[in-house]
Amino acid sequence: MTLTINPLTGIPEIAQGDDLPALLLEAIRRTGWEPEPGDVLVVTHKVVSKAEGAVVELEGEEEPAYRALAKQEAVEIVRRRGDLIIARTKHGFVCANAGVDRSNAVPGTAVLLPHDPDRSAHGIRKAIAAATGVDLAVVVSDTFGRPWRRGLVDVAIGVSGMDAILDLRGTTDANGRELHVTEVAIVDEIAAAADLVMGKATAIPAALLRGLEFTPGEGRARDLVRGPEDDMFL
Repeated sequence: MTLTINPLTGIPEIAQGDDLPALLLEAIRRTGWEPEPGDVLVVTHKVVSKAEGAVVELEGEEEPAYRALAKQEAVEIVRRRGDLIIARTKHGFVCANAGVDRSNAVPGTAVLLPHDPDRSAHGIRKAIAAATGVDLAVVVSDTFGRPWRRGLVDVAIGVSGMDAILDLRGTTDANGRELHVTEVAIVDEIAAAADLVMGKATAIPAALLRGLEFTPGEGRARDLVRGPEDDMFL
């Protein structure tokens, strides 16, 4: 299997109401590719949020307004250190500052997470399918920190067209040992791989993966959220 990850360049600054699926399709075609079955389109949440109008003006002093907005977006403050909060969002995600972000945002504004990232991914998928007749998978990504490890990595916060988890329980490893607990967060792996050709500094908000073997499905990023009953660190 050969996996190709193609960055989608030339996507303009996105504003509320822009036809994001059409802009993504144009960007795919600029690479010389046409969408094919089995492709996976990865889109950073920032452009999705901007297209959906999930942008907030920070009134007054920017820093206090930003901190207040992060608290407002949180349904639970999990940890706090100085001005940094680790919060649980309404989506169930646990992340810094409830996902409220000022990078690649107009000064004096902050970008929120999409209201329903799974629905956002589904809408992009259906719009491209309507325009091309090709049903590809779509992953909406965001950058998260990780407990006990330094550095950031992109993860999936929205999914359409494939299962979020590759369940290997009941299969066997190379030595014939049955796997009992192995579940692979395949859409997180896809998001992290796509980020290798994207990035905040390069203004490349999307990538198309081709050559990945996966079974189409109707999974959701919410499938990845571990419930409080399974949290061993509360």
